Amino acid sequence: MRKKDKAAKISTILNELYPAPPIPLQHTDPYTLLIAVLLSAQCTDARVNTITPLLFKKAHTPQQMVALEVQEIEEIIRPCGLAPRKARAIWELSHIILNKHQGKVPASFEELEELPGVGHKTASVVMSQAFKQAAFPVDTHIHRCAKRWGLSAAKNVEQTEQDLKHLFPKKEWNRLHLQIIYFAREYCQARGHIAADCPICSWVSGTLFKTEKKTSS
Repeated sequence: MRKKDKAAKISTILNELYPAPPIPLQHTDPYTLLIAVLLSAQCTDARVNTITPLLFKKAHTPQQMVALEVQEIEEIIRPCGLAPRKARAIWELSHIILNKHQGKVPASFEELEELPGVGHKTASVVMSQAFKQAAFPVDTHIHRCAKRWGLSAAKNVEQTEQDLKHLFPKKEWNRLHLQIIYFAREYCQARGHIAADCPICSWVSGTLFKTEKKTSS
């Protein structure tokens, strides 16, 4: 089976399971989403969602954030890990948003990726979820699933992103990356995964077996 045909069937399965996947990080606007995504680096969304209400109670705008001391931000976000680096990035990017972007989160990949602590994946999430621009943020969940499903053999998330963008229609990217994340957490975990119990891996494994059998005969 061609990869594009496989991708189409996987998309059908995901649409049935998660027709309207919600954004997992709690936020109220592009700025609070940007901060939440930055905090989610090497941290679970669930933990971030317990910390951001505490942070946003003190500061939920760039103006309010720069009024805080970096150490104060650091103390609040400590449970998210990498607190010194993240706190400094939050404070500095808030200054840049105020001074360079009139207090608004910029709506372009280039300008987002110029902000401290904001890499391509973070920028992709903000562009996709805050500004509804086509993007395909790839995290470790999506990277794992793409490999298991035979959609990408890439060794890094950047190449996996390019492989998936080639296989799936652009109009599906924003929804699809959320669908795969939810699916990975529920059915396709990194540890203790049983392919036979996974709605996609069970089918993919059978397809690969048939292909190998046909090739060897």
